[in-house]
Amino acid sequence: MIFDTVIIGGGSSGLTCGIRLQEAGKKCVIISSGQSALHFSSGSFDLLNALPDGTKVTNPIDALKELKAQNPKHPYTKIGEEKFAHLAQEAQRLLADAKIQTVGSYHANHYRLTPFAITKPTWLTMADYVYAEQPDTFSWKNISIINFTAYLDFHPNFFADKFRRMGMSVREIEIDLATIANNKNNLSEMRSTNIARLFDNGKTFANFANILKSKIEKSDAVLLPACLGLEHADIVDTLSNILGVTVKLLPTFPPSVSGIRSQYLLKQRFMELGGTYMLGDTVNKVEFEGNQVTKIYTVNHNDIPLRGEQYVLCSGSFFSQGLVALPNDIIDPICGLDIDYISDRKQWFADDTFDKQNYESFGIKTNEHFLAIKDQKTIDNLHVCGASLGGFNALKDGCGGGASLLTALYAAEEILGNKK
Repeated sequence: MIFDTVIIGGGSSGLTCGIRLQEAGKKCVIISSGQSALHFSSGSFDLLNALPDGTKVTNPIDALKELKAQNPKHPYTKIGEEKFAHLAQEAQRLLADAKIQTVGSYHANHYRLTPFAITKPTWLTMADYVYAEQPDTFSWKNISIINFTAYLDFHPNFFADKFRRMGMSVREIEIDLATIANNKNNLSEMRSTNIARLFDNGKTFANFANILKSKIEKSDAVLLPACLGLEHADIVDTLSNILGVTVKLLPTFPPSVSGIRSQYLLKQRFMELGGTYMLGDTVNKVEFEGNQVTKIYTVNHNDIPLRGEQYVLCSGSFFSQGLVALPNDIIDPICGLDIDYISDRKQWFADDTFDKQNYESFGIKTNEHFLAIKDQKTIDNLHVCGASLGGFNALKDGCGGGASLLTALYAAEEILGNKK
């Protein structure tokens, strides 16, 4: 099978790159093993929240010079200031075209809440989530926080305590899902996705709305765990119209309904543009000739190779097994590319879980254009994107989502010959 570009990895980075190439008329295939880091999202995409020395960032663009000084290896340093702004704007456009509704701007961070009710800066937040332009500034006076009986992945008391400290009146309301859904089965181990599927049923949703309307009294806002909208992205707006008050979502522990929906919408956009998406497949062999990839083989296609003029590796980091840690080595199990890491295993991690962990910045070596390096030689037709890259700490720097989207778009524009 012959394509213009073969993309390994179907998460946010692989899908973003594939969409941009398909928009330009290229014929692409994405090979996806399945679940991606999007399934663990808290409803936002971070661009740059802090510098390596811990300095907080309010305007990511203004912080790029200092970022370069502190960490010359960071992907944003390779992208450069001028292209950074262009690609951030392009990422926002691409998400909107995929019908992923977000709020925010690359010009300035706003603020979101974590599942622990901690306020953190971010770039883009799902439009139906709670957010604020400045830290902990909300106009509500009376709010109702909703939870579901025996739902264990959401802790309303964290949020209730936070809002009360801000001077708000908070009512905590618990609703029995079994009663709403007329379901006699045990719902004590329901996850967010199970609950979302219940509410995708029109009758169940109507029952829920009626019960909720009778309980919220004089609330300015009703805040729910992010367990709505797996299939219907407008369900929060619909509920708000029924109740006659603002309705917003609060983040839960994984799985993430908004993240799963985002991956689905990106995949749908890619396929609508004519892309081929091979779900549940894994690359098991990559062949090279000289400084180029010539073909790859997958488990599902056995001895039938996939060929392309260009290849893009978006297989992720340790979480998705895009990188594998051996007793004294870090490897790329797919292509055998060179890895940027510390050889002394004792320096891979810190004893304190919450300290900076060096292994989090390990990744595949690339040149200044994100072309892969293998055996100290540049592979001319293989770009590397997203969490597979080395040189940055997505958690401490708060840049995981941005690095995935922007490096994917950078690779796409390099493939298209677009140097602006």
